[in-house]
Amino acid sequence: MITSYKRGYKIIWYKNRWIYADNKESIKIERPCIRCGRMPTEEGYDACLGKLPNVKFACCGHGIEERSIMYDR
Repeated sequence: MITSYKRGYKIIWYKNRWIYADNKESIKIERPCIRCGRMPTEEGYDACLGKLPNVKFACCGHGIEERSIMYDR
């Protein structure tokens, strides 16, 4: 079984689509971050980080992984 995480929630690849492991709903249904409890911004950023200048990608880790930042160079 292929598994991953989305905003701290475990997700699984099932019948050619990603679903939440706990209730089998599509991951297209947005959930708040497990760590901070906030929904992503309209642009899709982690709300606790907001929009960061000169950053291509950033993730708060959602209580599962370490935070990460990829700078736009």
